[in-house]
Parts: sequence; C-alpha cells; structure tokens
Amino acid sequence: MIMKPLRGLYDWTMEKSAHPHAVWWLALISFIESSFFPIPPHPLLGLMCLAEPKKALRFAFVATAASVLGGLFGYAIGFFLYDTIGNWLIGALGLTEAFPKAACYLREYDWEVIVLAGATPVPFKLLTITAGFIEMALVPFVLASIAGRAMIFMTVGILFRMFGAPIKRFIDQYLGTVTAAFVVLVIGGFLALSMLGGGAEETADKCESATMADLRLG
Repeated sequence: MIMKPLRGLYDWTMEKSAHPHAVWWLALISFIESSFFPIPPHPLLGLMCLAEPKKALRFAFVATAASVLGGLFGYAIGFFLYDTIGNWLIGALGLTEAFPKAACYLREYDWEVIVLAGATPVPFKLLTITAGFIEMALVPFVLASIAGRAMIFMTVGILFRMFGAPIKRFIDQYLGTVTAAFVVLVIGGFLALSMLGGGAEETADKCESATMADLRLG
C-alpha cells in the first residue's frame, strides 16, 4: 500500500524517456528532485543514455545543470519559506528527524556535506533546503553542488550506457528494496561525515542527537 504511489511516480517518470521532449523532462525532473520530488532522475537519465549513447555526455550535463538550479530553488525554500513551505515538505518527504541532524553536520563541515549528498543517495533535497535554512554561504553551496551532482550523473550515464538493461530490470522488480536501501544509505552517509575531520566522535554524537529545539538555538 505504501509503495503504490511511489510505483506510480516511478512508472510516470520512466515513461518520459520515450517522450519527444525527453531532454526537457529530464531537466524538469532533475530540477524538482533537488527540492521536493521523491523519484531521482538517475533511472530516466540511464534509459536516455542507453537509447542514445552518443548523447550521454549531453544528457548528463543537462541533468547536472538542472539539478544544481533545482538545488538553488530548494535553498531558497529553506532560506525564505521554511516556516510556510519547507517544514511541510520535510515532513511530507519523511525527513523530519533527519533535518536537524543534516543542519548540524552542515554547520560542522560546510561544503563537504553538499558534495557527499550530491554524489550519494543521501536525499539532495534534504541538504538544499537545510543549507538555505542555516544560511550557508551561497558560492560554496553552488560549487559543491556542481561537483557532487556532476560526479553522480556522469557515473550513472556511464553505468547505464554499459549495463543499462540489467540495472533497469532490477529497479523495476525491486523498487521497494531499492528505496529501503536508500534509507539505510542516508544513515550511512551521515555516519561517513564523522570521518571528515578532527573531533569526529564528538561531532557525530552531537549531530546524531540534534533536535529541532537545538536547531532553532544554533
């Protein structure tokens, strides 16, 4: 029951790979995924690269550019509209408990967190909204977003070009398992942040126990 709406969104997204304006759909989905859409653009990008491998770099560039722009939109939500829209989005995406932890790690490690989120299954939208909320410096945010998003989309483009059909079949059959794995990776991603610098254990303890009350006082 819980997975049915997600399956519908996934199927709808995949249908866009055969659309005459598939590149524009890729750009749109990459944009909105960085702020509120639950389905990542990676499978769509992969199918498009598989269908037209000579355009793989172009598709990856489109996904990267649109995702970074979408990240700026998420940043704006966190900066200007958190109380009216951002808080509701975080709750709707099931990221309420992760939000204060993300804010804590961002304050401790800054741009490194954005690169990690951009290049891993950690929900990028969580970090874009959070970055705006804590008023992270915009230039490092943009540069880190470009680095992280470019890494993941280029990798996805290459992998789907080489192994596209098997990967798509796996996702089609095991969407629920993939989604659960993403949740596990979110936790693992935050734990990896504790290895970035000195005082890692103290930072991890502090951030893993962070609450919204702590966030408002930070």
